[in-house]
Amino acid sequence: MEERELDFDCIGIEDGGRVPIGNTGRGQDKSPEFMIWNLSPRARTLAITLEDLSHPIRDFTHWVIWNIPASNHIRGGIPAGKTPSSPRGARQGAAYGRHKYAGPKPPRGKSHWYRFTVYALDCSLNLNPSSRKKAFLQKAERHIIQAGSIIARFE
Repeated sequence: MEERELDFDCIGIEDGGRVPIGNTGRGQDKSPEFMIWNLSPRARTLAITLEDLSHPIRDFTHWVIWNIPASNHIRGGIPAGKTPSSPRGARQGAAYGRHKYAGPKPPRGKSHWYRFTVYALDCSLNLNPSSRKKAFLQKAERHIIQAGSIIARFE
């Protein structure tokens, strides 16, 4: 990464706070809205990953989406599908939420920590929609110009 860390708000979710029920598998399972504050003018696309940091499988991926047109705002409630109807051009990969957002849903009575990471890239990625986070990161590695994360819990 060549530029400063990406600053963003995941609306309704504070770093170190709690994920609202509506953004979880126990609620509406709706992807959150994002506001980005210092997006580089070099950014062409954005990508987001959601990982369960407390899962027995290290950094268990709940969601991976890329090729979101670069913008200071990403609407919540991104529809399911390899190529969702909105945001135009985005691709959702294979994760726990296969080609869709799958919010936090730890075993009942357990508290898990989740990490949302937003990446700004200098290009669009030609990547198979069945790709997982690892393949996304390998393909994106030389194109990530900014990234930022927030961590929140759900029980």
